[in-house]
Amino acid sequence: MRSELSSLFRKSGTMTKTLQQITDIGEAISHPVRLKLLYLLSERERYVYDLAKDLNLSRQVVQLHLKRLENAGFVESDLRLEDNDMRAKKFFKLKDFDVRIGVDDLMKIFE
Repeated sequence: MRSELSSLFRKSGTMTKTLQQITDIGEAISHPVRLKLLYLLSERERYVYDLAKDLNLSRQVVQLHLKRLENAGFVESDLRLEDNDMRAKKFFKLKDFDVRIGVDDLMKIFE
């Protein structure tokens, strides 16, 4: 699915999108919490615990939303050990994206 979704993100030129790709991206950004996560990650990379505190949500709920965004190609994660803490921590950062859906894309799908 990830390779299919990556073609929806425009880097340069025109790319044809499938109905499933458009639906997957739409679902990934259709929740207010996920939009807020994108905003918070646009400032800097963050540890999931800090995001949960900022959103006043459990880590498990935030982790589920982040996983949805990661599967859709909006964010990426990095597992690392901090110098002062021997536990592995998962950090998330925003990937560069530009999502566009044009009438041409819809015409190719439905005509």
